[in-house]
Amino acid sequence: HPGTDGALAQAMGHVILTEHYAQRRTPQFAEYAARFTDLPHLVVLDEHDDGSGSGAAYVPGKFLTAADLPDGVGRPGDDDAGSANARFKTVVLDADGTPRVPHGSLGHRYGEADAGRWNLDLGDIDPLLSVADPHGVFFRNPTAAQTDGGTGTGAYETVAVGLPRFDLDPAPGDDAGAHLGGAGVVVRGVPARRVGGRLVTTVLDLLLAQYGVNRPELALPGEWPAGYDDPATPATPAWQERFTGVPAAAAERIGREFAQNALDSGGRSMIIMGAGTNHWFHSDTIYRAMLALTTLTGCQGVNGGGWAHYVGQEKCRPVTGWAQYAGGLDWSRPPRQMIGTAFWYLATDQWRYDGLPADALASPLAQGQFSGRTTADTLVESAQRGWMPSYPTFDRNPLDLVDEARAAGKEPAQHVVDELKAGTLRFACEDPDDPVNFPRVVTVWRANILGSSGKGNEYFLRHLLGTDAAVNAAESAPERRPRSMTWRDEAPRGKLDLLVTLDFRMTSTTLFSDVVLPAATWYEKHDLSSTDMHPFVHSFNPAINPPWQTRTDFDIFHTLAGKVSELAVTHLGVREDLVAAPLAHDTPDEMAVPHGALTDAGQPVTERDLVPGVTMPKLVVVERDYPAFAARMAALGPLTEKAGMVTKGVQFSPAPEVADLGRRNGLVPDGPAAGRPRLDRDTHACEMILALSGTTNGRLAVQGFEHVEQRTGTRLADLALDEQGKRVTFPDVQSRPTPVITSPEWSGSEHGGRRYSAFVVNVERLKPWHTLTGRQHFYLDHDWMIELGEHLPVFRPPLDMHRLFGDSPVVGDTSPSGYPGASGHAEVAVRYLTPHNKWSIHSEYQDNLFMLSLSRGGPGIWMSPADAAKIGVADNEWIEAYNRNGVVVARAIVSHRMPEGTVYMFHATDRTIDVPLAETSGLRGGIHNSLTRILLKPTHLAGGYAQLSYAFNYLGPTGNQRDEMTVIRRRSQEVRYS
Repeated sequence: HPGTDGALAQAMGHVILTEHYAQRRTPQFAEYAARFTDLPHLVVLDEHDDGSGSGAAYVPGKFLTAADLPDGVGRPGDDDAGSANARFKTVVLDADGTPRVPHGSLGHRYGEADAGRWNLDLGDIDPLLSVADPHGVFFRNPTAAQTDGGTGTGAYETVAVGLPRFDLDPAPGDDAGAHLGGAGVVVRGVPARRVGGRLVTTVLDLLLAQYGVNRPELALPGEWPAGYDDPATPATPAWQERFTGVPAAAAERIGREFAQNALDSGGRSMIIMGAGTNHWFHSDTIYRAMLALTTLTGCQGVNGGGWAHYVGQEKCRPVTGWAQYAGGLDWSRPPRQMIGTAFWYLATDQWRYDGLPADALASPLAQGQFSGRTTADTLVESAQRGWMPSYPTFDRNPLDLVDEARAAGKEPAQHVVDELKAGTLRFACEDPDDPVNFPRVVTVWRANILGSSGKGNEYFLRHLLGTDAAVNAAESAPERRPRSMTWRDEAPRGKLDLLVTLDFRMTSTTLFSDVVLPAATWYEKHDLSSTDMHPFVHSFNPAINPPWQTRTDFDIFHTLAGKVSELAVTHLGVREDLVAAPLAHDTPDEMAVPHGALTDAGQPVTERDLVPGVTMPKLVVVERDYPAFAARMAALGPLTEKAGMVTKGVQFSPAPEVADLGRRNGLVPDGPAAGRPRLDRDTHACEMILALSGTTNGRLAVQGFEHVEQRTGTRLADLALDEQGKRVTFPDVQSRPTPVITSPEWSGSEHGGRRYSAFVVNVERLKPWHTLTGRQHFYLDHDWMIELGEHLPVFRPPLDMHRLFGDSPVVGDTSPSGYPGASGHAEVAVRYLTPHNKWSIHSEYQDNLFMLSLSRGGPGIWMSPADAAKIGVADNEWIEAYNRNGVVVARAIVSHRMPEGTVYMFHATDRTIDVPLAETSGLRGGIHNSLTRILLKPTHLAGGYAQLSYAFNYLGPTGNQRDEMTVIRRRSQEVRYS
């Protein structure tokens, strides 16, 4: 059943945990877990005031850290409360029950005191995976910890812990329960002991409870399944069958075989998942349940094992050089960034129709941080705290903010703080419908935002462009409106002044653009291509020159830059800009929010303690020399060698490479960039990217590894030493596919001719993951993760849109919908999915004759014979699909391969071919994204803490759309196009 992969993964995990961690402890898995995961790390159990009568005396809280340890605990030389970054150093129990602080946590990554200690070498620590274990994992210390509940060093007690679940059916008429989406509490026991006055247990003990794996010998309290065939409680094979449709015996078998194969092959069990998994609202819980399987069986960081996904084109191998060019880091830092999903959510006013209560998603054990707030409110708070970048940032021009501060004799950062505290300056996301916060000019470069990618297409048309649109939804009622955002009675229609698109084909986006600039294809320009699916860097090379008025994107942007510089002499000049930069991953920023704990959640900015770079974004003044814009774009700036380059915390000093680029590309003879290496040709830019990346420059790869060695104290540089003299140039990649070099920019190793597999360097060289514990995490203790009940892997079904939004139907409903034109027609409500197109190359070329012939041409919706029969439609007849978001007209493709209750409309079938007028709206019949919308999940917006800190293209809200519902009916077969 769609969207239920997480339940299957949890059932497989139940089998693996039962047979390899509870009934017996498989050494191969246990040793991997002890060294490379957070399973032995201690979590504090907080007392729970249980007003519901569930019997839960405790709930899982925060990781125990060195800051919690009293003096004299541990061994001489161990970290304690007085050590540097103590709140970011997690704790395990040694074999004799002594609390110990292993190396490799976030607290060891920064500061001189811990240089050489950021590694996964456990030294003399032999961790207990469970508080109740009689011995350590590695059997280094034969002295057994007590397991009889006595009072010795290793004594433990058993306590009842409350854990959230989200798989219950709300009782009929239970309105509150309905809006919780079937949430409840399951109570299960864990062994626990006291450390420094705090009751603690291990992540493994919590995980076993979460997965319903009992250990009868411990006499644990609570609700436990009777066996694999018990369907009543999470997370047994029989339990998952109800949600997935996968037989319980099959789930049990595949879980067992997955683990056995990992044992037999040394960790070569693999899960490959497509992008579709990422398109569900609760995609993160699905991912975590799958990742749990590969991590429990020791497969991550093993060639041929672990987790893999097919969207490999998103990995730019020469990433350091690319980042210099893409972010303009050679001339000014930091760059101004934005999370795309949130930008469009606000710019298209989808937030006005959303109103999704954040507490409707919360755990029944939550502390109320989301009470009375919508998910849009959590976006605002995330931006205010600097957890996510937000653009535009403030409701005043950042150039003017600096001028104001200078005139007042104040530092710009202090000026902004003062203005925010006084309430005279606001974050732009608090009032996206104020004209001063509108996006005015949008340039779309080789994307199809109004076609293949923009969720909520009709909202784009109505509010961003101000054109005809088929939005059917009503705006949120007053009780469901964000409390931290200004609500204007009339929503703007048409925020943009100018939409410019660069493309080489006619798309849905070019149809709506004010200006279309014809762009060159891959076969008419120079460029680079790389992916994690193979170990090569490729070149694009022109077979012909761009024809007619066509230009390369490189040429187009340089032409535009020249015009900007020309006009800037009169209109802008040289100004100071204020950039609000997010709290960034792989920097000390990720220690801004200890434990991910908030004491002022949801409070207005005017009532918070505002400290740039700690409780709000960093505020950095950057000089903008607008008249020199074009000249700077065509040259490599001085910051590359003066300030160096940093990728994922790894520092590179490229002075020799910059000098060499000057010799090969030539130097700018005069002007604002005089004496700098030239980048005025596309081949120059390609050379720069290759020269400044460790994956294509052996000297930088070795240098980067040597920098990391200073923190880890372990050998790494030898991974690239044999290729230290290798320099990949653009002629190299033009002549042949060129293998990349093992580099600290990525976690895999191609050393010795092997193929890339993520986390190999972490496992084989004991280099920590970039997380709180330095290990792979099952447990996440950020306040927002706990508030949503997702501190551990948990199954969350697809959103019940009918319960959350009253105007969304229930699957299978055939009652009249009341939509225009539907009266007298049979209708059926179905789940609506938009998979990757089958008849195109990615999202392109679906409109050539061959592909159109294969796909019947034009829009089509695949549906089951059962659903087709309900509405009396035959294969290839015209249908209309409609919901709160819009309308689609398409041909029905009736296939036995489709399950009842679910339809497919393959994505990126542009509205350029065979799209009739819709009876429902009277407008052209839409595109696949006419029936989708953007919904934001708060856990995707959490930040400021360890691995939950912003990193470009790594962390942020997803463009999910697979939870959507639609109504379908047969329409008149006489279609009109005008």
